[in-house]
Amino acid sequence: MRLRPWPTLLLVTAWWTLYGVASTSQALSMEGADGQVMPLGRAATIGFASAWLWIPLTLLLLWGVQRFPLERGRLAQHLPATFALVLAIVVLRALAVLALNPWVGWYHGQPAVATVLAASLANNLLLLWLMVGACHAWLYAARARERERRAARLEADLAGARLQLLASQLNPHFMFNALNSIAEVVHLDPDAADRMLVALGALLRSSLERQATPQVPLREELALLRHYLDIESLRLGDRLRVEWRIGDDVGDVRVPPLLLQPLAENAIVHALARRTGPGRLVVEARREGPALHLAVCDDGGGPDPEARPGHGLANLRARLQQLHGTEASLQLLPNALGGTTARVVVPCAPAREVAA
Repeated sequence: MRLRPWPTLLLVTAWWTLYGVASTSQALSMEGADGQVMPLGRAATIGFASAWLWIPLTLLLLWGVQRFPLERGRLAQHLPATFALVLAIVVLRALAVLALNPWVGWYHGQPAVATVLAASLANNLLLLWLMVGACHAWLYAARARERERRAARLEADLAGARLQLLASQLNPHFMFNALNSIAEVVHLDPDAADRMLVALGALLRSSLERQATPQVPLREELALLRHYLDIESLRLGDRLRVEWRIGDDVGDVRVPPLLLQPLAENAIVHALARRTGPGRLVVEARREGPALHLAVCDDGGGPDPEARPGHGLANLRARLQQLHGTEASLQLLPNALGGTTARVVVPCAPAREVAA
C-alpha cells in the first residue's frame, strides 16, 4: 500500500505550517533573559524555519515506514533499518541547522558541529519515534481504507455476477416459452404466427439491449411487457383481455429488467390459459411515497398462490433481494377478481451500486 504523493505532501505541509504558527505564537509570549519579547520577524523566521524543515524529513520518514514497516513477521528485519533511518534524520536535521543558521539565527554565531548534533539528538530522538508511531498509524489507516474499497468493489462485482447469472437463467426460459406459444398457432393461423414472430423479434431485441443493465426505466419495461402480451393475445385470442392502470409519474422510476414479464407469464400459464372463457389481466403501476407499487392481477382462480411453483418468480425474488435487500418485496395474494395478484414493491430511490 502506497500513500498518494500529492495529498500526503499537502497534509504534511499543512501540519507543519500549523506547528510553525504555534511555535511563533509561543515565542512571542515568552520573555528572553533580558526581559524583552522576541520581535515578530525573528520569532516567525525561527518558528517557520524549524517547522518547515520537518516537511522533507517527515516525507523521508514516511517513505521509510512504508519501505520497512514494523509489523509481525518482519520486525527483526525492519527494526534496525528504522533505527538507522531515525539516526540519519537526526544527523540531517543537525546539518540543515548548521547550513541555515546564518540566515535563520538559531544560534548567535556559528556553533560547533558536535554541539548541534548533540542538541538534535536530545531534542528530536523521542519526537522522531513518536512520528514513527504516527506514520505507522497513518499507513495502517490507509491500508484499512484500501481493504474497504477492495471489499466494496468485490461485493459490487459479485452482485453483478449474480445478476448476470440470474438473467442468463431467465432469458432462455422466457425464449422457450415464447417460441412454444408460436409453435401452438403456426399451423392453425400462419398470419397470427407471423405477427407473433415480429413481436418476438422486437421483444428479444429490447431484452438483449438491456441485458447488461441492472435497472431500466419502467416505461421500457412496460414496452417490453406489451410485446410479450401481444404474443400471448395472438395465441389466446378472446381468452386474454389486458387492462392497463399506469400512473403518469412512474415512467422514469428504474426497475430490474424483465420484472413484469415473469409475473404476467405466471398468471397466463397457471390461471388464464386453463380457462375456456374470457380471462382478465390487469397491470398496475403507481407511486406511494418513496416506493413504487407494481401489480399483475388475474381472475383465473387456480391453486393456492403460495403453492404455485415457478422458476421465474424465484429468479425475480433473488434479483430484487440482490438489488434492494429488504426494501423490495414480492407477494402473491388472492384478489377481489377471484384470482391472484402478484404485487412488487421497490424503492423509487436509486438501487445499490452493482457491476453491470
